[in-house]
Amino acid sequence: MKIRKELWFGFSLMAVIVAAALIMLVSVETIERGHIGLLMLSLVVVAIMLGFPTAFTLMGMGMIFTWLAYDRNTTRTLDLMVQATFKTMGNDVLIAIPLFVFMGYIVERANLIERLFRSIHLALARLPGALAVATLVTCAIFATATGIVGAVVTLMGLLAMPAMLKAGYSVRLTAGSITAGGCLGILIPPSVLLIVYGATAGVSVVQLYAGAFFPGLMLAGLYILYVIIVAKIKPSLAPPLSAEDRFVPLPPLTQRITNSDGTQHAVLGLVAALKGRRNQDVPTGYILRQLVLVFMPLLLFVFVALWSYRAVTEPLAAEATYENLTRMGEAGSRSERGGSSGLAEPPAAGGLSEPPAAGSGLAEPPTGGLAEPPAEGGLAEPPAEGGSLAEPPAAGGVAEPPAAGAVAEPPGAVAEPPAADGVKEPPGASASADGKPAEPREASRAWWTTFAVFAALFAIFYGMLTFARLEVFKMLLTSFFPLMVLILAVLGSIVLGLATPTEAAAVGALGGFLLAIAYRQLNFQVVKESVFLTAKTSAMVCWLFVGSAIFSAAFALLGGQELVERWVLSMDLTKTQFLILSQVIIFILGWPLEWTEIIVIFMPIFVPLLDNFGVDPLLFGLLVALNLQTAFLSPPVAMSAFYLKGVAPPHVTLNQIFMGMLPFMGIQIVAIVLLYIWPQIGLWLPSVLYAR
Repeated sequence: MKIRKELWFGFSLMAVIVAAALIMLVSVETIERGHIGLLMLSLVVVAIMLGFPTAFTLMGMGMIFTWLAYDRNTTRTLDLMVQATFKTMGNDVLIAIPLFVFMGYIVERANLIERLFRSIHLALARLPGALAVATLVTCAIFATATGIVGAVVTLMGLLAMPAMLKAGYSVRLTAGSITAGGCLGILIPPSVLLIVYGATAGVSVVQLYAGAFFPGLMLAGLYILYVIIVAKIKPSLAPPLSAEDRFVPLPPLTQRITNSDGTQHAVLGLVAALKGRRNQDVPTGYILRQLVLVFMPLLLFVFVALWSYRAVTEPLAAEATYENLTRMGEAGSRSERGGSSGLAEPPAAGGLSEPPAAGSGLAEPPTGGLAEPPAEGGLAEPPAEGGSLAEPPAAGGVAEPPAAGAVAEPPGAVAEPPAADGVKEPPGASASADGKPAEPREASRAWWTTFAVFAALFAIFYGMLTFARLEVFKMLLTSFFPLMVLILAVLGSIVLGLATPTEAAAVGALGGFLLAIAYRQLNFQVVKESVFLTAKTSAMVCWLFVGSAIFSAAFALLGGQELVERWVLSMDLTKTQFLILSQVIIFILGWPLEWTEIIVIFMPIFVPLLDNFGVDPLLFGLLVALNLQTAFLSPPVAMSAFYLKGVAPPHVTLNQIFMGMLPFMGIQIVAIVLLYIWPQIGLWLPSVLYAR
C-alpha cells in the first residue's frame, strides 16, 4: 500500500505538470518558440520522475529540441554537444569535486565516526536530549569533513539509532535528528552543492564557502535548540541517560590514584599522586604524561592569546609612513602660502631661461623655472657667501634661499634639518612623524571580549575537570580534534585566501590519507573502494554539467529563458515577492527532484533574473542551499529517508521517518526567513575577508 500511495502521488504530480503544459499551449493565441522550450522543461521533469537517468535525460531532450531549434541541422546540433562537453571538462572549478569526494570517502572508512559519537555523547551526557544532540553535533562535524549525505545518514543510522531507541527515544525524534543532521553536508563547506552552484551561476566558490559558514552553524544550532526544548518539555520523547550510559571506564593505572567513580578533581589528584605515597605502584612518567595532557589546552590558549595580542597591538608601518607624507604635504602647503619654514616651490610660470652672465653656478632664475647651466665651467662650487642652500638656523625651518643666489652642491648628502621644526625622514618603517618609534596600538574591545570568554570557558573546564571527564577529553583528543584540524586546514586555507578550493581539496585528500594511516584503516581495499566511488560520483556530476549545458543551450535557442523573463517582469514583483516566489518554486521542486537536478536545470533560469530585482547572487545561492535541504527531507523522494530505512530496525516504518522529518523541515523554513531578514548572517564574513 505504501508503494501504491507513492506511485499515485508521483503519477498525479506528473499529470498536473503535463496538464499545465497542455493548457499553456492551448490558451495562448500564438504558440511561440519559447512555449516549446517550456514544453521541453515539463517533459524533462516528467521523464526524471519516471526514473530515467537525469544526465542522459537532459542530454537527450536537449539534443532533440536543439535539432528542432536549428531547423533539423544535424551538424550544428552535434557541434553544440561537442562544445558543451569540452567547456564542461575544461572547467577548473570542477577539479575540486573529485578531490573533496575522495577525502570524504577516505575519512568515512577511517572509522572515526564511531569514536566521535561515543566521545561527544559522553561529553554532553547531562544535557537534555543528550543522544539526539550528540547525533546532530556528530553529523555536523562529519558532514563538514566528508560532505557526503548518504554516507553520514547510513553510518549514523547504524550507530546512533540503536542507542537512541534503546534509551527510550521517540522513533520520530530519532529519525528526524539523524536525517536532518546528515543533510547538513549539503550546506556546510566543503559542500559539493556550493561548487556546482558556483560553477553554474558564475559565483566565487571561495565566497560561497565563507558565506555558508555561519548559516550552516545557525541551522545546526536551531536543530540542537529544538531537540533540547522538546526533551525539556516532553522528557518521555527523549529520556535522560541512565548512570550506566554515563559511566566512563578508567584505565587501571588511573584507578589506583583516584576513587572508583572518577569524581576526584584531576589536577589536584595528579599533583597529589606525584608528590605522595599513592604513586608507589604508578610510574611517575605516566602521571607526568597525564599532566601534560591536562595542561596542553591551557598552553595552547596562552600561545594563541599572546600571538594574537601581539598581532593586534603591533604598530602599522603603513600608517606611520602615511602620517609622515601627510605632514610633509602640509609643510609644502604652508610654504606655498608664504610660510617661512617650508620648502618653497618655483612659480608655475617659470620656464627654461638663460643664466645670468655673472653667475658661476646654477643660479635661481628670476621667473622661478629650471635654468640652463652656463656654457663654461659647468656646475661650480658656489662661494661661501653666495646665499646657497645652507643649514637653516636652529629656531627656523628649512630657509628660503635668496633669489639671486646659486643653488650649492652640498659637501656630502643633503643636510638634514633639525628635528624641531623641519620635516625629517623617519629612521625606520615603524617610526612616527616626529622621528620617535611608533607607539603600539591598543587591543580592541572585540579582542578583550573574546579573550574573556575563552578564559572563562577554560576556568570552567579546569574547575570541573574530574578524572572521568579527563578520560572523555582524551577520547575527544583522538576522535574530535583530528577531524577539526583537517577541517580547519581545508576550510581555513580556502577562506583566508591561502589556497584555491582545488589546492585545499588536495590537502584534504592527503589529510584523509594520513588519518586513515594514523588509525590503521588504510589498506588496498579501502583505497580501491574510495577511488571507485569517487570516480562514479565525479562522472555523475560531470555528465550532469554536460547535460545541463546542452539543455540550457536548447532552452535559450527556443526562447524559453526570454519568455520566462518577460512573464516574471510582467508580474511587477518587488524584490521580496520575487525571492518568495523563487524559493517556493524550489521548495516544491524539492519534493520530486534531487538537488543536483534543481541546480543544473533551474538555476540557469533563475540566475539571469537576479539583476532585474537587485538580488546578490551570493545571497541567493545561500538561500537556495538552505532550501535544497528539503530535497533530502521532503517526501516522496526524500533520499535520506530511504538511506535510513535501509539500516533501521524492521519495526521502524517509512511513514514514521517522514513524520520525524517534518519539524526539521519547518526549522529550515525558519532559517531561510532569518537569513533573508538578516542577510549579513551570510554576507558578513565574505565582506570582511574579501571586501565585497
